[in-house]
Amino acid sequence: MKKILAFFVMLSLTFFVIGCKAPEEEETGFNYDAISDTMESTNGKYQIAFITDIGQLKDKSFNQGTWEGIKRFASENSKSYKYYQPANGDAATDDDRYDAMVAAVNGGAEIIVCAGYMQAIALEKAAEENPSVKFIFVDGWPLGLDNINALVFKEEQSGYFAGYAVVMEGYTKLGYSGGGGGTNPACQRFGYGFIQGANDAAKEKGITVEMKYSWNYGSTFSASADLQTMLNGWYSTGTQVVFAAGGSMCQSAFAAASANDGKVIGVDVDQSGDSATVITSATKGLREGTMYALEVFYDGNWDEIGGKITNLGAENNAVGLPEATWSMTTFTLEDYQELFEKVKEGTITIDNDPTNAETKTYSNVTLDYIQ
Repeated sequence: MKKILAFFVMLSLTFFVIGCKAPEEEETGFNYDAISDTMESTNGKYQIAFITDIGQLKDKSFNQGTWEGIKRFASENSKSYKYYQPANGDAATDDDRYDAMVAAVNGGAEIIVCAGYMQAIALEKAAEENPSVKFIFVDGWPLGLDNINALVFKEEQSGYFAGYAVVMEGYTKLGYSGGGGGTNPACQRFGYGFIQGANDAAKEKGITVEMKYSWNYGSTFSASADLQTMLNGWYSTGTQVVFAAGGSMCQSAFAAASANDGKVIGVDVDQSGDSATVITSATKGLREGTMYALEVFYDGNWDEIGGKITNLGAENNAVGLPEATWSMTTFTLEDYQELFEKVKEGTITIDNDPTNAETKTYSNVTLDYIQ
């Protein structure tokens, strides 16, 4: 099987280079829906298991992107696969997550992909009890265990590209609605990068940009009437574009934008096909990263990534804006590619510590933090 990524080690973290294709290019033309979400294995055992984060499996974002990588790898390598959703949905407890992992182990899983940082407590227990089973912890950390690989992304870079692009396109009244109630590291990095990108673009243009910024109604990463009402209020009072970073929360953003002739920035995967309101998406290579970790395991090279962090960013072509569905006109694809290369080469550096991002002062962004 042709390698998707090339491996190298740097600064005690494990980094990978994704082939010659960016995430959005890799998915173009591939029909993930053609691979069934359910299958019947010949022996009743399922080699690859997926433990979903809260929200729906087909959330058009975090869960779905990860699951599609699993399905594609399994189908192309003749592996059996199954997903497990912890009981109680958005109200799932650590015990619910642990029970789902135990069910996966009992179902014959050789490797289990766990999505979302909320899996940590259950995952640590399950991994300690099952040292022969390998775990991929998406948006997590290794928990000091050799049978866990943490797959994380530089969301601040992807958020930066989105913020820079929409300001260069001509939008000056922005919004950020984040998931996890302000405690999710990935969503925090998306939001902080978004502010920095908007600020740098506004500085170049000699203008000031207004941005509403909130974690309200996003703790469950789900669409809700309350979230939609809040975003309706934003759009009706002048907000032009909202970056909705939090799984199924996007559905509330799409609905509010549609009702107010507004625009949305999607997250995690290219969401342009899910709503006409999406002007671009801040993506990360969930499919590609997951496929690579699975490939390493089945190639017998788990020692290369076990107990380590796989950290993917622009230098790996693992974050960015979807080029195949580019819809902006003032800020061109060529402009974006030039910006991407500057971040990739380190000419532009983006702060990845979102601590107190809401209370920091920005030269060209007036931040309205809504609690």
